[in-house]
Amino acid sequence: MPPPRGHSRRSGLFHALILAAGFITGGLLTQVGRRFLPPGAAKEFFTTGVTPAIGPLPIDLVILKFAIGPIALDVSLLSLLGVLVAYLIARSLF
Repeated sequence: MPPPRGHSRRSGLFHALILAAGFITGGLLTQVGRRFLPPGAAKEFFTTGVTPAIGPLPIDLVILKFAIGPIALDVSLLSLLGVLVAYLIARSLF
């Protein structure tokens, strides 16, 4: 019996790669919008982002000391649009 419709057999890695590709595409769209859109309400609406950040995280292993971070994610409407486009393309191809 085939799996029910809508059931995904894809791995979590596949979904993570699609999400990463979407954020990269969306980030590119955001940077293009910030650079080339004329000043105004549309530019502010599409390119204003929320940037949560983590870090720096110091790690002390007695012999080795290092820090990771800060790590930040700039999320805007265009980056979410990039994720949606990547999802739709992946869904239609696979």
